[in-house]
Amino acid sequence: MRAPYSRTLPDLLFEQAERYPEAVAVIADAEAVGYRQLRDAAMRVASALQAAGIRKSDRVGMLINNRVEWIAICIGAAAIGATPVPFSTWSKRRELEYLLGDSRIRALFALDRYGEQDYAADIAALVPEAAARPPGAWRSARYPALESIVLLGEARLAGATEYADFIAPHAPLDALPAPGCGAQPRDVAFILYTSGSSANPKAVPLCHGATIENGFNIGERQGLRPGDGVFLTSPLFWSFGSANAMCATFTHGAHLVLQARFDPAEALDLIERHRCRSIYTLPGITSALVLAPSFRPERTASLRTGVTIGSPKDVADAAQRLGARGICNIYGQTETYGNCCVTWHDWPLERRKLVQGPPLPGVTIRIVDPETGQPLPAGDVGQIEVKGNLTPGYDGASAEYNAGAFTTDGYFRTGDLGLLTPEGDLQFAARDNEMIKKGGINIAPADIEEMLMQHPAVARAGVAGAPHPEKGEIVVAFVVAKPGVAVTAEALRQHCRALAASYKAPDRIELCDDLPATPTGKLMRRELKEWAANATRSEPSQG
Repeated sequence: MRAPYSRTLPDLLFEQAERYPEAVAVIADAEAVGYRQLRDAAMRVASALQAAGIRKSDRVGMLINNRVEWIAICIGAAAIGATPVPFSTWSKRRELEYLLGDSRIRALFALDRYGEQDYAADIAALVPEAAARPPGAWRSARYPALESIVLLGEARLAGATEYADFIAPHAPLDALPAPGCGAQPRDVAFILYTSGSSANPKAVPLCHGATIENGFNIGERQGLRPGDGVFLTSPLFWSFGSANAMCATFTHGAHLVLQARFDPAEALDLIERHRCRSIYTLPGITSALVLAPSFRPERTASLRTGVTIGSPKDVADAAQRLGARGICNIYGQTETYGNCCVTWHDWPLERRKLVQGPPLPGVTIRIVDPETGQPLPAGDVGQIEVKGNLTPGYDGASAEYNAGAFTTDGYFRTGDLGLLTPEGDLQFAARDNEMIKKGGINIAPADIEEMLMQHPAVARAGVAGAPHPEKGEIVVAFVVAKPGVAVTAEALRQHCRALAASYKAPDRIELCDDLPATPTGKLMRRELKEWAANATRSEPSQG
């Protein structure tokens, strides 16, 4: 279909509100919001942020789950040239402490709580000044850039404003700011935090123009059409949700069907009720849906297409068992705007199962020898490097990785292994780094090792991934206890759950006398990964 003219997210919302004035843009919490309504909601946020003193290039934090407000705040902030910075709603207080400091946000929109996590209490502990003084009368000693907090929910914080009160006094801006005052195509659309090879997440800026272009091309590979419902339960704070699903959907005049938090039974209800045509799924999501007691093939019969990652079996399950017969196999990372390779939806399933597709328009893939860096011919497995629609570079503390992440001729070193077929399709082979990919989530072993080492009974810890038929990989930890100190695997797992998001808690913990190490004491990760595979080969996960 015809690509939108817009090259910024706010422009896109205005354009689609004119092209599809009666069309639905988002369905969430049983409410259908049209493109014009969503535009007005975003521009009301923009007006409120302007009144609060937020200006171009200021950063606006978002600690919010999948809901209309996430999109309204994101695009509303961008409309005045500010930079949205979404945070993971799985973050625990320890992780929020890092994110608030590294992001340098001026304003924070946050849920009062999410699941068992009390964010109002976390914010009060991290910003005690906001717990004691009214809005506008406090300044944070720990986070000097932070000036205002807006809460969504019923909890109250002395120095925070309730969301409804924040936007109520302001009429929506009736037009976008003049050129130079609002967002420009090369400006940062949002900064997404993604797990990397370091203990702390990396801050990845993505720009407006490339986000829209890449999103449109992903939608084309899926065969999206105006009016299609796109089911999304993965979080918007992932590039999979925002740079991929949101932009693919909006550039095609389709609508998102959001689930606030994944639940298989509710997901099936939403897909069936709204007759979704596309689904953004992962192997664990597909498995949970088809194994749910309420699943019947006719409930997902409306599905026509979608995207997924995984093995050939995972792709086949999404197409044949779940019923998304035109499901696209994909490859990418946050640094490449969510995806850089996507199969076409109308290819034979046998082809879609085996490859992740040709590069998207504007993207170049090359395979190089991991040792020499020299390009390899088609069919040879080597390191995957990507050029084209790329992040301009890591931000914050993770900017120190820029020199090693990008080649001198502008390619991004993915850290993955793969090959290019004679037809030009990418075929992913394996991960060439230490990352654990659990259910589509990147987990850094160093992060879990650091948490385990905080337990008073732990002398040494090593973490590796082990293959799992549904989750891709699971987390296996090997722990050496301090002499004479007793500790159980369950106690260590609870310790990790108290410090970080639950998905980071090891699925299996092995207590051992020593770890594989070099003479200098460096952990031998290849051997550790073999240990993990052996430990889980014949026995189920402890998780």
